[in-house]
Amino acid sequence: MYNYDEFMANLERRNPAEGEFIQAVGGVVESVIDLVNDNPAYINAKILERITEPDRVVSFKVEWEDDDHNVQVNRGYRVQFNNTLGPYKGGLRFHSSVSLGSFKFLGFEQTFKNSLTTLPLGGAKGGSDFSPRGKSDNEIMRFCRAFMTQLQKYIGPETDIPAGDIGVGAKEIGYLYGQYKRIRDENAGVLTGKGHLWGGSLIRPEAAGYGAVYFAREMLKRYNDTLEGKRVAVSGFGNVAWGVVKKATELGAKVVTISGPDGYIYDEEGVSTQEKWNYMVQLRLSNNDIVAPYAQRFGAQFIPRKKPWEVPVDLAFPCAIQNELSLEDAQSLVANGVKYVLETSNMGCRREAENFFIAQKIPYGPGKAVNAGGVAVSGLEMAQNAMKLSWTAQEVDDKLQQIMQNIHKACLTHSPEEGGYVNYVKGANIAAFKRVADAMLELGY
Repeated sequence: MYNYDEFMANLERRNPAEGEFIQAVGGVVESVIDLVNDNPAYINAKILERITEPDRVVSFKVEWEDDDHNVQVNRGYRVQFNNTLGPYKGGLRFHSSVSLGSFKFLGFEQTFKNSLTTLPLGGAKGGSDFSPRGKSDNEIMRFCRAFMTQLQKYIGPETDIPAGDIGVGAKEIGYLYGQYKRIRDENAGVLTGKGHLWGGSLIRPEAAGYGAVYFAREMLKRYNDTLEGKRVAVSGFGNVAWGVVKKATELGAKVVTISGPDGYIYDEEGVSTQEKWNYMVQLRLSNNDIVAPYAQRFGAQFIPRKKPWEVPVDLAFPCAIQNELSLEDAQSLVANGVKYVLETSNMGCRREAENFFIAQKIPYGPGKAVNAGGVAVSGLEMAQNAMKLSWTAQEVDDKLQQIMQNIHKACLTHSPEEGGYVNYVKGANIAAFKRVADAMLELGY
């Protein structure tokens, strides 16, 4: 029998100074510990110990030359967390703040997110402390080539298929894939998020955001509600936020905020036109990480050095980065009448914020369920590559909607209900854990 506090204390001892990883594991273990204790097979096979330890952690040196011919040295990582359900799958993140602990947390979360899609995918994550911000295209290309020269030793279309993440967009994926082809002399579906001309899938950039809105639509339907006329707060302004803004608007909601590290935009008219969406893309590609110019361009308000969770809205979609929404932010949202919260970034809410929403009976969708649309369409891209086909945008979108509906249904199946309130966190964690754990038993691991 497991004791939660003892298990977590031992995990923390084995993984010192990795707070994000401990936080992610703690949330899952808290949800599933009763299930594990009721199943002797899980206990005897040490499923909890094995499922919280990565299969492999790779760290490597990346040497490249900047435009002034100075040699630069960065560190690359790939955490291949669990491949029980299929080849490792998860993004690459280029950002100065990354660490081994952050990639372990992301790889752990990815394992369960991929499980929820029911696609045959394991979980991984990786990247580098290199930041594309302020770098020339040639510097980014030289770094990507150096990074892939090392990474290609550990990946393959049936082994590990990376994708993009923060700091790794279509341009970086192109440079990475070009170097993979140069070294391996093969065309293989070894990366997803590729350009459509060379093996990518339509709607992949928007997929995580579209999927989050499709999950929200199912959630509101469960409460006999719709998106029509709802006011929405979104954080971030990258691909994920862009997808949420577009799809929420198409389904009748009005998004009134986007944000960046410099502050947030409040647009009472709504971030609701093609011109505004195109400008979000332009801001993202400028690599300056600021949203203030949007206010000048469209006559909206810019609120510096603050987050958008103080604006009265019906739905909140944190789309930026982990732990971006604090307990104080959660309290502000609830005080201003928020009705639904959709965690669209990976572990975007701190545990105390998540617990507050649940205590207040605010329907709250956790990231591993809400933002699974991105990896779902990556899986569909892999299928197209394997069959040498290219599906239309509508075909991909139809499949994405079905996957998100199935994820929502899985959350409901495994969620305890109290007075009609659905605990989506527990439902998602149990559904995802059971699929991986049962497969581990069946494979005789």
